[in-house]
Amino acid sequence: MRMVWEDEKMLQKFEQIADRLSDKGYAIIDNFLTEQEVNDLLGVLLLHKEQGAFKKAGIGSADRVVVDKEVRGDYIRWIEPSEALPPTQVFLERMNELLRYINRTCFLGLRDYEFHFTVYPPGTVYQRHIDQFKESDHRRLSFICYLNEDWLPEHGGNLRLYLPQEDGTEEEVDILPIAGRLACFRADLIPHEVLAATRHRYSLTGWMLDQLNELTFL
Repeated sequence: MRMVWEDEKMLQKFEQIADRLSDKGYAIIDNFLTEQEVNDLLGVLLLHKEQGAFKKAGIGSADRVVVDKEVRGDYIRWIEPSEALPPTQVFLERMNELLRYINRTCFLGLRDYEFHFTVYPPGTVYQRHIDQFKESDHRRLSFICYLNEDWLPEHGGNLRLYLPQEDGTEEEVDILPIAGRLACFRADLIPHEVLAATRHRYSLTGWMLDQLNELTFL
């Protein structure tokens, strides 16, 4: 019965994601990851960090990557599903289930995904941008799962979405990167930025694609 209840709760979260994406173009879901899952994934991230597996993130698609720490200050470690450690495999399977659910309900033609672990050192940002490249427009949905335990508003590090309004203006929505929270939004429609934090800021960041994944290693 416990597993059935847990499955029902996750199905409710999937329904909320699909409904909010259809209605607003974005969704914020708390407790998408359990406390234990956050702890396990954070352990994997820190292990990769100790092994020196992170590299400075760049700007642009695979053949046009530019590193500019003033524009983008994060470090990333791409996930290769076949080599993922068990906690990461659990996360990827959940995202597989979510992909299938969104395809059944939102008809976006999603076929695959790509994810990386992300570390923003204190004081670093990612200036306003859209996740879909001009020369490669296969990213349909952006996803961020936060791994920041005991995060407080004074720590900063918000994700800021700029939501286009019918009158030509924009609505700003700030999202605090608290542990277990999922933020997702249309990769092709919603500009966004990452604000500076006073602590290291950890997450799993990725995209659902309308083609089979070929890792771009940005």
